[in-house]
Amino acid sequence: MQYSPEDRPDGTATVLQPGFLASVFRDLGADVLDERESPEEPAAAHGRAAALTHHRTLTVRAEHERLADLLRRAALPVSAMDFESQLRSYEPRPYQAGELDQADDTEPRWEDYAPSEPPAADPDEAPSRRLLDSGYQRELAQARLRHQRDLREWRTRRAEAADTGALAARAAHEQAEQARARAVREYNETLEECRRAYRLAEPAAVESLLERALAAAEGATQDLPAPCRAVFRPLTRTAVLDLDLPPLDRVPSLSGYRLTPAGEIEPVSRPSADRAADYLRLAARLALRALQAADAVDTDEILAGVVLNGWLRETPSGEPLCLLSVDADRDALARTRLLPPHPAAEGPGAPEESAGHGYGSGPGDGVYADAEQDEALVRLRDLAAAVTPDPYALAAVEPSGIAGSAVPSAAELSPNEFAYVVRELLTWGGLAGWSVRLRGAGGLVATGEGEPGSALPGRWVVWASRGAEPVTEEELRTLAEAVREEGADRGLRLTSGRFSEAALDLVGSAPYQQIHLVDGDGVRELAQTHLGLPLA
Repeated sequence: MQYSPEDRPDGTATVLQPGFLASVFRDLGADVLDERESPEEPAAAHGRAAALTHHRTLTVRAEHERLADLLRRAALPVSAMDFESQLRSYEPRPYQAGELDQADDTEPRWEDYAPSEPPAADPDEAPSRRLLDSGYQRELAQARLRHQRDLREWRTRRAEAADTGALAARAAHEQAEQARARAVREYNETLEECRRAYRLAEPAAVESLLERALAAAEGATQDLPAPCRAVFRPLTRTAVLDLDLPPLDRVPSLSGYRLTPAGEIEPVSRPSADRAADYLRLAARLALRALQAADAVDTDEILAGVVLNGWLRETPSGEPLCLLSVDADRDALARTRLLPPHPAAEGPGAPEESAGHGYGSGPGDGVYADAEQDEALVRLRDLAAAVTPDPYALAAVEPSGIAGSAVPSAAELSPNEFAYVVRELLTWGGLAGWSVRLRGAGGLVATGEGEPGSALPGRWVVWASRGAEPVTEEELRTLAEAVREEGADRGLRLTSGRFSEAALDLVGSAPYQQIHLVDGDGVRELAQTHLGLPLA
């Protein structure tokens, strides 16, 4: 039976599916416009692009707000992690009794049931006669019955509890409590041993306490890992802290997005100075927080100073770069407020929306504070810190001190450490009245007075330096002039290196015999002899 192509056997018409002809022509290789698609209206396309631009800009703004929150939390005060704060206390936990153990498990005592004796009617009456009172005897008999009944019930409960394991549970609870009390006692005893070792300036104990305090200081910014390692040098009683700074991409590089007249979405980059200022603000807060943690934990004043180096680990070359370095003695830390007073009021301000759907950061807005005016960086510079001028240019600074081997060399010491060693050595020699005139990374110039009869009698001008270059005769002539200008009796030229042949010959001549020399071997021998500690 034949049917027309328009009809089906059931009499219904055949309807072609949408896109059927298009698929046929596409199989034949023809270019076909999809019937379901239509050319976009320019206004609708522009609206979608504007909405996408706004959405991306909001994402950038959220990054700026996260940075502001990090800056606020990084400036929060650090809780002291000294030994007293780490002591633990034991508080017993009550036993949670079962159904058959809810009642008082104490054995009934007769003293709780015995009635009080009747009062005496006549003061001269004998006590035995009062006890024969009939009312008292009835109360006494009833009390004995109650006591015996309660005693039987208590014994029954004990027997039932033994069958259900309640006694074993109570015994297990008591054993667990004894173990908790013992653990707290042993922990506190171990802590006291650590405190004794810390007061003796044992490196392991000092480093352990410092790293606990530094780890606790990170609690406010757990979403921003900034580990800090500590090395203690008994020679100079100085802690060298190596702080890992956050990656450079932690600070947003964009201020937003904008829509061009052609309808394209393009990013709006922040000024490089603003981005560098924000990174330095964050790095400065992390450094100050580490310094405060180390200073707060040292309640016994074991540390004479702290050296902190801030390292950028993620670099294109793979080699870490030192972006900031602080060399501060105890007095400098004590007179410097290490955290901003109002951290909640600081942080990036809310940017204003620009005409191009982005967020501007022009000089009139003041979106980010200038690095030179940031209080955290000002406090670092009060500590004579060296700070990179541009972290994004990977401009490194020289570390004040290096946390290298267990026995440091003079080159690894910070300027404060080197001055400390020189002062301690000369103090052992009898030189008092120490006054530093000049001090830098390469050494120091100071004056001192020695008592008569000491190893260094009279007034001295001391010039101490460290470095690989030999001391020249010109430097000795400069020292001789300083001795004359100060009206001193002698001059001491001390170096961690050596002297040139010309300098040694010059000291042998008559005009320079008041100049005394100590080379690197002599410094190391003096440190071992007088300070009892080696110097590499």
